[in-house]
Amino acid sequence: MTPTLVFDIETVPDVAGLRRLNRLPATLSDAAVATWAAQQRRAASGSDFLPLYLQRVVAIACGLREGSTFRVWSLGEAADPEPELIRRFFDGVDRYTPQLVSWNGGGFDLPVLNHRALIHGVSAARFWDWGDDDREFKFNSYLGRYHTRHLDLMDVLSMYQPRATAGLDAIARLSGFPGKLGMDGSEVHAAFEAGRIDEIRSYCETDVMNTYLVYLRFQLLRGTLSAAQYATELAFAREKLAATGAPHWREFIAAWDANAQGVSGN
Repeated sequence: MTPTLVFDIETVPDVAGLRRLNRLPATLSDAAVATWAAQQRRAASGSDFLPLYLQRVVAIACGLREGSTFRVWSLGEAADPEPELIRRFFDGVDRYTPQLVSWNGGGFDLPVLNHRALIHGVSAARFWDWGDDDREFKFNSYLGRYHTRHLDLMDVLSMYQPRATAGLDAIARLSGFPGKLGMDGSEVHAAFEAGRIDEIRSYCETDVMNTYLVYLRFQLLRGTLSAAQYATELAFAREKLAATGAPHWREFIAAWDANAQGVSGN
């Protein structure tokens, strides 16, 4: 059976890149650079969200369902530099050739990872396999929007219509799952500046878990899982989380219990 790898990333403004591109004076602090860039972006586009190639990756979380195992973890160590985190992600793709699953991964996570891998000179051979030597990849690669080696749940569920997209938090909670805990993406930069990288990594892991639970529900929707199989997979994932004893997973399970009350199908 093909391993399933659910993933999510967290990013902050690439201050070093902003300095390089804009020849900013060294006297400007990192915070001042980020503020200046946000102001420039807002004036030009109405949004202070920087282009994807200027998003520095500070956390990557993965959930791997393989054989009789399931686990969720953050890649590398909290102090690891960005290139190491990205290398680990693409090394995992090289090793497992997994079914990739994300929420808006095609619109955000993967373009960021691709740009940043290119900038840092990280190899991603399996991910970029166009099928020149592997016929299976010629017709189903990680690169094609309508291929299934990467399943962007947000994109697929909206039938590829931007006006029909939904947020992970809303879909997860409406389905009886916990939804976002601790923070949301807009708070990551401030948390990073405050040195709260462990909290960011935990938040990223819970986003992966929400995505995995929605993925299981999607498999039920498709008929790939029967109702009994779906219930078994939920119980199995929950058991693995509980076994870690980690505080963020205790909070996650408590929120799961609270939100599942009164929601059918959980």
